[in-house]
Amino acid sequence: MAEEDLFKQFKEHSVAEFFKKNRQMLGFSGKVRSMTMIVHEFVTNSLDACEEAGIVPEIFVQVEELDKEKEHYRLTIKDNGPGIPKSHLGKALGQMLAGTKFHRYLQQRGQQGIGAAACTMFSYITTGQPTKAISCHKKVKLTANISIDYKKNKPEVEEIDEVPTEESGLQVISEFKDVKYEKSNYGVYEYLRRTALANPHCSITLIEPTNEKIVFPRSILENPARPFEIKPHPLGIGTHDLLEFAKHNKESRRLSSFLQETFTRVSAGKVDELRTLVPTVDFNRTPDNITWEEAEAIVKAFKQVKWIAPTMDSLVPIGKGQVEASFRNIFNPEVLVVTERSPKVYRGGIPFMVEVGIAYGGGVAAAGKRGEVMRFANRVPLLFDSSGCAISETIKTMDWKRYDIREFEEEPIAVLVNLVSVHVPYTSAGKQAIANEEDVMDEIKFAIMEASRGVQKYLSGKRRAHEIENKKKIVNRYVQQLSSDLAGLSGEKKDGIEKKLAQIIEEKYGGDVPPEDDESRESEAKEEPNGENGGDGDE
Repeated sequence: MAEEDLFKQFKEHSVAEFFKKNRQMLGFSGKVRSMTMIVHEFVTNSLDACEEAGIVPEIFVQVEELDKEKEHYRLTIKDNGPGIPKSHLGKALGQMLAGTKFHRYLQQRGQQGIGAAACTMFSYITTGQPTKAISCHKKVKLTANISIDYKKNKPEVEEIDEVPTEESGLQVISEFKDVKYEKSNYGVYEYLRRTALANPHCSITLIEPTNEKIVFPRSILENPARPFEIKPHPLGIGTHDLLEFAKHNKESRRLSSFLQETFTRVSAGKVDELRTLVPTVDFNRTPDNITWEEAEAIVKAFKQVKWIAPTMDSLVPIGKGQVEASFRNIFNPEVLVVTERSPKVYRGGIPFMVEVGIAYGGGVAAAGKRGEVMRFANRVPLLFDSSGCAISETIKTMDWKRYDIREFEEEPIAVLVNLVSVHVPYTSAGKQAIANEEDVMDEIKFAIMEASRGVQKYLSGKRRAHEIENKKKIVNRYVQQLSSDLAGLSGEKKDGIEKKLAQIIEEKYGGDVPPEDDESRESEAKEEPNGENGGDGDE
């Protein structure tokens, strides 16, 4: 090819066109997984919308098999949320990277503005049919057919009807091929079961292709506390981030006030420290024309200042009581331990926390579960890509024998791990695995260790009680013979001697099981740092 012809093939492509060609990056790989991912995207959006509007969520999911040979399904998902206004309906369901989440420092299930539009695109490229959306918002019921122009990443909306209504909520009806409904550990049923476990305030109804109706009722009547939206922390941004914030600033006339209003924990005193550290930067100038070199110097100075950690009011875990209630409802285990770690930060300024529940024996064994790991991020089940997830990797490296769990994958044990953060470090746009961030993995490890100690205490006590009972039985075998021999030697009555021996044995072996030294706790204390990177520093 001649040099002048080299760039004749040069073309621009939209983000939608990219994901159309690489849909596996969004989780659409494999028929069962694709079906589950579609349900995942719409259900997480429904939960976020309901909670942000202060509505206790009710979600309805129906899967209909239209043609078994062609693997053609119709999926209906309905919620009782606030609905979507007419002006945003097309973009919400038919344009990638459009939404209310990507730009906010707020704990939410979704965070990219890709998922719903990706489902609309997947429906269109596998069936040629648009997605039907029925949005009831502020007493207006709007019915529209939505598809996506993937060349331009723009929604194509055909309005069908607009009528008054007293209802609120969103209903999405979409057809898909190249998907499959299967009641497996990776299917829609399991996804919704785990969603109900982590969201006890939500009522979920599932109608399967067989018309079987399954209801996951709510166990509490109120939504969890609403997380607060926070400002970015100085330690969590880079040079380009600072320039972007400055470029779009419309309120602050000085760089000093811009820093205080844009970022959390930046006070007038901290600005004075920055002035000293970066004397070449004029903090009285307008922020929109600072140079790369100046921004780079400011970011470098950020790392030299002692900052208070970000506020942790932005984090809302499932809660210890709710995890216990959910576990007992599903498994009714022999022993259950739940731990909730204090909040920390990763990448210098992004707040997060970890909660862990471990259930052992009882209903776990009865359900045939062995070494089950239930991964969650902001209450969302992560069913896929477990091998590349920080949670799975941490559990794999645990020395379970230290906690009297000899073979994790063979024991009747179920472990729940939920990562809570304003920005979950997913490994891909599919949002099914958590990246191996060192600070995050450390906290996951410490949380699992903490919960495992409770399980170990129970198991070691049970084992020692069993050993003592065996010793007691062995000694009791010789009581009659020994009492006869002693009676012959002493001339006393056998019954009295036998009664006295039984009393001695009961005093020796019948009391409370003595505590065992917790050697594992001592070794763990050496692993866990004394300081906590989430604690407040001095201003």
